[in-house]
Amino acid sequence: MCQTTGAASRDKNCFLFSLWLSHYPQETCPAFTALGFGNALIGTDLKVKLLLYTRQNPTCAEELHSTASKYLNVTKKTTFIVHGYRFTGSAPVWIPDLVHLLLSVEDMNVIVVDWNQGATTLIYNYAARKCKRVAEILKKLIDEMLIHGASLDSMHMIGVSLGAHISGFVGQMFDGTLGRITGLDPAGPLYRGTAPSERLDPTDAQFVDVIHSDTDGLGYGEALGHIDFYPNGGTDQPGCPLTIFSGLQYFKCDHQRSVFLFLSSLTQSCNITTYPCNSYRNYRNGKCTSCEPFWPMPCPILGYYAYEWKSYLTQQSHPVTSMFFDTADKGPFCIYHYLVDIITWNKDTRRGTFSIVLADEDGRKAESKVNPEAATFQKYKQITLLIGFDQDLENVERISLTFSTGSVIGPKFKLRILQMRFHSLTNPESCWLLCPNALAGTHNIRGYLSNIADEISITSLASVCSALLPLSFPPLESGSSA
Repeated sequence: MCQTTGAASRDKNCFLFSLWLSHYPQETCPAFTALGFGNALIGTDLKVKLLLYTRQNPTCAEELHSTASKYLNVTKKTTFIVHGYRFTGSAPVWIPDLVHLLLSVEDMNVIVVDWNQGATTLIYNYAARKCKRVAEILKKLIDEMLIHGASLDSMHMIGVSLGAHISGFVGQMFDGTLGRITGLDPAGPLYRGTAPSERLDPTDAQFVDVIHSDTDGLGYGEALGHIDFYPNGGTDQPGCPLTIFSGLQYFKCDHQRSVFLFLSSLTQSCNITTYPCNSYRNYRNGKCTSCEPFWPMPCPILGYYAYEWKSYLTQQSHPVTSMFFDTADKGPFCIYHYLVDIITWNKDTRRGTFSIVLADEDGRKAESKVNPEAATFQKYKQITLLIGFDQDLENVERISLTFSTGSVIGPKFKLRILQMRFHSLTNPESCWLLCPNALAGTHNIRGYLSNIADEISITSLASVCSALLPLSFPPLESGSSA
């Protein structure tokens, strides 16, 4: 733009253009503090940046120093995102997605609490000691927002790891009147066994929901909220490394899964239904699939929309509810569950596991991804298994079953099936009765629904399911080796 025919004229024009640029500087976007391993090695002093995103500036943050802001609207809902300990100093990879998805579901203020300078250190204890100081800084901002018309009812804090306890400390400073705190795998080290005043607690907000994904590692095992979600029992998340040879991923994958599950809930590509239970083992054994405690509501769904159950959960005399569920190994993480009731008629007791493949009329297949533990099958005794599939098929036409004793050597025992009932938890109206002959030890023997169509039409299978029991059992043939 400074090119002209004469040198003097060119210099004059360039000077004027430079003056014009100085009056209209290009806008820069404040970014999350990016540090490196060197910073972690020497440690960092606490410095908090507050980065505001709204629908008016969804990708370019405004750094807040007070409520004097171009974009902050205190009359709208405000969601704070508070990260945790940063071993390497890098920015959390999930923050941009979380900001984007929150703004996509609701017109709100999203404030990213960047305390990377303070959280970045090789010594975890040093970062943990700074949590209450971060909470004090957030309290000052919220106090100023309240003066200008904000409401604590519309405040939501999403805290990850140490960030969950920071959120709890902020809630304590307002005597539990914050609208909501979501704890994503709250940190366990230094917090296990501490008093409620020293960690996240149900009294810290009007509604506290928590996802526990690494209870045997970096996370906290006991319930901390009005509702506590335990994906896959809260340990060993599918798709995460099982050995230390995988490096840093071994330590952080389970811990971070809570974040990615919450992100998935915002996309609503599928809703993950959760079930109240006193243990993961009882849940896996099919003993905890009733949603009756929440009637007329269904069982709670995981993540952002868990607040829809707030009125029920916060009115209980015992406010803590533990919820269990299984997930797939990658997003959107949904598993579709069936209760499978099985009655066998072997003379001798059999023990083993099932894997099942469902196929619909178009040939699409859904494989069981969450198989039950080894079960004991006794003559004429009904056993119930909870089995999860990677897809939700509506018009199931064929069911393939594999029974395995887990024994590499020895005889291949048969499991004689008298009746099986498949009951979908995702679609309660879907229920099928199957009467195959026998399933061999490690052979895949297909039972076709059409095989029983002479007696029971496929369209009437659902009505037959409720009549599975009682049954009149045929005697075993004498000399049977079953």
